[in-house]
Amino acid sequence: MADITKADVNILVQLQKAEIETVEIESYLKGVEEKKSLLESQLTDFKKALDKLQNDFDIISKTCSDADLEVKLNDDRIEKSSANLKKANSKDYALLLREIDNNKKRRETLENIYLKNLEEKESKEKELKEQEQLFVQLTQKIRSQQEDIDSKTISDRERLKEHQEQREKIAQNLNPYLLNRFNEISQMSGGIAVVEVRDELCRGCFMNIPPQLYIEIRRCTSLIQCPHCNKILYHIESLS
Repeated sequence: MADITKADVNILVQLQKAEIETVEIESYLKGVEEKKSLLESQLTDFKKALDKLQNDFDIISKTCSDADLEVKLNDDRIEKSSANLKKANSKDYALLLREIDNNKKRRETLENIYLKNLEEKESKEKELKEQEQLFVQLTQKIRSQQEDIDSKTISDRERLKEHQEQREKIAQNLNPYLLNRFNEISQMSGGIAVVEVRDELCRGCFMNIPPQLYIEIRRCTSLIQCPHCNKILYHIESLS
């Protein structure tokens, strides 16, 4: 066991109070940041869906353009065949007529494909514009909520800074070994490293402290840790 004085224990108790305040505020602010992140994830998910919709629109737009081009190329073939018809011999004339007839039939098919694609494109475009407007509205709403959260936590962040500075100031007066032990235990137990013993009961885990160990704690000459929860123990009456 390391030697310890009443002054050391008093500093540890003060440090613990500052630690509790710091951990509580940090925990609250962590929850606040998680809430902000959740809002941001909603925006991210919406943006992913919007990007997919944009990609679908780009695909159907290209498909529609390709179908329109195919209709025009087919019309050009009909026009060219019709022009050649005027100077064709009897054998070529029949072939050109058949070619013109086939291309006219194909034009109907191509036009139906184009119109179907155009209808889908217009539907996607309408949906895309609606979702883009909703995205703008959602972005404004979420940014407003995040700013509101930040404004409401200004005082908490200021309090956190004060407690952190207070903790550092208190820690400067503590033996480095004791400070390291305090930090190690605090990190392992959620910010609680120093607890009171009352009526031979550890107030950290509420387990009974052996009589001889209880006597040692009351003497306040050695660093005593709870045999059950490993926290540093002190007796309030021993500090007066």
